[in-house]
Amino acid sequence: MCRWRGCPQPAHPLSANVLSRGIWKSMQERDLIEQIRQLVGTESADVLQGIGDDCAVVEKNATTVWLISMDTLVETVHFDLAWHPASQLGRKAVSVNVSDIAAMGGKPCFVLLSLGLPTDFAESWTTGLMEGIMGACSDYGCLLIGGDTVCSPGKAVLTLTVIGEMAREKVIYRHGAKVGDVVWVSGSLGNAAAGLDLFKSGSQDDLLRFQPLLDAHLDPTARVELGGLLAQSQKVHAMMDLSDGLATDLSHLCRQSNVGAIIMADQLPGQHLLREAAELLAANPVDWMIAGGEDYELLFTAAVDASAEVNRLARQSGCSLSAVGRIVAGCGVVLKNSSTRAEAVEQIISYQGYDHFKRKKS
Repeated sequence: MCRWRGCPQPAHPLSANVLSRGIWKSMQERDLIEQIRQLVGTESADVLQGIGDDCAVVEKNATTVWLISMDTLVETVHFDLAWHPASQLGRKAVSVNVSDIAAMGGKPCFVLLSLGLPTDFAESWTTGLMEGIMGACSDYGCLLIGGDTVCSPGKAVLTLTVIGEMAREKVIYRHGAKVGDVVWVSGSLGNAAAGLDLFKSGSQDDLLRFQPLLDAHLDPTARVELGGLLAQSQKVHAMMDLSDGLATDLSHLCRQSNVGAIIMADQLPGQHLLREAAELLAANPVDWMIAGGEDYELLFTAAVDASAEVNRLARQSGCSLSAVGRIVAGCGVVLKNSSTRAEAVEQIISYQGYDHFKRKKS
């Protein structure tokens, strides 16, 4: 039986006992989210989508909805001040939040910022950070309208809430994928993960050589135009952005759609520079592409006969698209690798991307 359907929910409530050392370490991020979702209970009639998608969807009026999303960036978890300039960090904080709006096909409108900083941060650093935030807001056509500031006892923490809007009937959710759909991704995969690994272990010469990979980590771009065009076309059945890696994010989409997926390794869009970086660092580029995270590209499914139209829309937005697999009956995500043997090698990759609460190997 599929472990995603027909299985009992975890017995323990989200309580002090859950947060005890032993139980907490056994949980993964999706388990925590599910526990919280259960405690939230019944939603208001005005809430069309609550916990479980890229954004909450709240009714604005009879024809329009608000899209609301929040993301947090924590020093040493999402960024390192040793190599992340303040202005690019500000831009990234906005982009990763706006990416959630793009993933449902919406237009970003407003931003709220919560900023936690230690007392020793220089004024020049915060000026650079805010210049990056305001520059990104201008690029995406949204306004910073308020927020909160607080003294942090240790690391810098940035939390943004982004509010967008769109036509109610055009919203693209995660749960609409259908058996037979083509699985599409925009842009290239793995660049940000490779860039991060280069920062951690590459020499100065390597950093200069691989600047596009570094930029993918430092300053990603949300696919707002493409997301909007796809929503208007009404050709897309399910969509989300890629923040935790293809393996994990596609698993989320499949789970919510009650389907499975097969991904073809030789169809994954990786730049030649990515493969050069993998050779330098003795890494597997496919690992970066399926599990690296922070791509902030769009992942979506559409019927086979919509292929020409979605490719046309991608060209219109100046973005590349790759068909990387298909939706199948069942559950889970399988990566099929090319092989010189008669049959390809298949590997289950469900939820093998980034997880904040995954136990590290000792």
